[in-house]
Amino acid sequence: MPQYIDENTRSISAISPGVLGTTGIETAEMIRGIVDKVKPKMIIAIDSLCSKNVDRINKSIQISDTGIVPGAGVGNARDELSEKSLGIPVIALGVPTVVEMASITNDCLDLFIEDLQKKAESNDVLNKLKDEDNYQKIKDALIPNDYNFIVTPKEIDDLIDSMKDVIARGINEAL
Repeated sequence: MPQYIDENTRSISAISPGVLGTTGIETAEMIRGIVDKVKPKMIIAIDSLCSKNVDRINKSIQISDTGIVPGAGVGNARDELSEKSLGIPVIALGVPTVVEMASITNDCLDLFIEDLQKKAESNDVLNKLKDEDNYQKIKDALIPNDYNFIVTPKEIDDLIDSMKDVIARGINEAL
């Protein structure tokens, strides 16, 4: 309905490439094909991120002009989407939607130590443990047993639905 669209509105297109496991096609390959054929002036890539902290899940939007490497946060890096790889500017938007088991365990350990510290007047070992970032040690212990799961909240569909509205409104206002 072009008659209802402001003439100053920019022409945009949108795709949802899906994931390699579903489509069998790398996202970067799809985007390169679109860049070659459609010749857009810019790409806005939106992806989920793996957070290192449970408290960040669905509570922030990371914006970058350096692109994004899909799957990098979960140790499954795919071809990057960047100006270097596509030849046009790439704005990357990322929303933390998952967290590693090592992060959850580290957060739980911190809470456990804090609780023990409240009950104890002084305990140098607990204080030292609390001051350290134990994430890598925990991850190293979980990986050999295949226990470093990638976890998402049970209400993730609702969280993504609300965040997509925030991002869509922002992009619509910007364009």
